[in-house]
Amino acid sequence: MRKLAVISSGTKGIGRATVEKFYMAGFDIVTCARSQADLEALKLELEKPDLGTVHISATDMSKKSDVERFAEIVKSLNQPVDVLLNNTGIFIPGAVHEEAEGSLEQMIETNLYSAYYLTRALIGGMKSAQNGHIFTTGSIAGIQSYANGGSYSISKFALHGFTKALREEMKPHGVRVTSLLAGATYTASWEGVELPEDRFMKASDIADAIFNTNALSKQTVVEEILLRPQLGDI
Repeated sequence: MRKLAVISSGTKGIGRATVEKFYMAGFDIVTCARSQADLEALKLELEKPDLGTVHISATDMSKKSDVERFAEIVKSLNQPVDVLLNNTGIFIPGAVHEEAEGSLEQMIETNLYSAYYLTRALIGGMKSAQNGHIFTTGSIAGIQSYANGGSYSISKFALHGFTKALREEMKPHGVRVTSLLAGATYTASWEGVELPEDRFMKASDIADAIFNTNALSKQTVVEEILLRPQLGDI
């Protein structure tokens, strides 16, 4: 049986690069995004008959009911989950005292609850198998606050705390847990910014870091992957 990687928000940026990396390495993929058209384009471009399967589902990961439906699709495959990447996130800049009403709720629901509910839905099978690796796409903003970070930073600090707690809980169950703390990566989130592309990290570099971390023996876990652009934060 082929290994299975579940990657939320897999049509763009870090998610897309990670989908490609694991699929080309022999994994079946289950991924989601809000846009059905983007998902179908990903499947058409990537899936090859002599390789594995790319399962897709149009999903709004900020909604608990959608997350649970996505998890049921994963479980219906009857394949053990080898890798789970909680990759869904949204960034809305703003200061705590000035940002729009509802910013905190929107980013907590998207950045934190998506990972919380999807992990809870899938972790039972990983515990039973005494196997699996859970990654969360955090941020430098989850360990170091900055001006105009506001509720985004709050949500990422909470996500980092969630990952730390999960790591402690999963130690006796053979499930590895890793927090991905990445600085500015060239993705759609930075569209329109007047900075050269080479000022950012590459999404493929982040995907490589995830893949190589998972490739280590079960006796070893990288608890945190901290990556920054060579010239520093943006």
